Amino acid sequence: MASQVPTTPEPGMTTLVRGIVNDIGDLVKAQIQFARAEIKEDIRRSKEACAFLALGAGSAFAAVLFLGLMVVHLLHWLTAPPNTDPSRLPLWGCHAIVTGVFIIAGVGFFAAARKLFSNALPEQTVQTAKENVEWITNSK
Repeated sequence: MASQVPTTPEPGMTTLVRGIVNDIGDLVKAQIQFARAEIKEDIRRSKEACAFLALGAGSAFAAVLFLGLMVVHLLHWLTAPPNTDPSRLPLWGCHAIVTGVFIIAGVGFFAAARKLFSNALPEQTVQTAKENVEWITNSK
């Protein structure tokens, strides 16, 4: 009776553990590289959101400024003697129209900035990290 001799030696426990540790290290390195790339993209998007936020703040400031001027002119118009203003649209009405335009623009810029900031978290990295942790804990 002939005995069968294995042609390739089976790896030892140390080799297996070293391979697992190396694989986990490679996984962590890849995860960090992925997170860096995603964070760079998020920083670019955050810069765009800050630009929209600045435009929205500028529009809101202008709106408040014109609103204040409008109230002053409204008060002047309300206290003026009757039939002294020959124009069809009073000055305060002009300021109200301009204020409305700035308010609409400011709200639009703030909404755009909010939408851009809502996508600021690296969601893919977080999801992949959760999957990796789950895989590592389940492989034991």
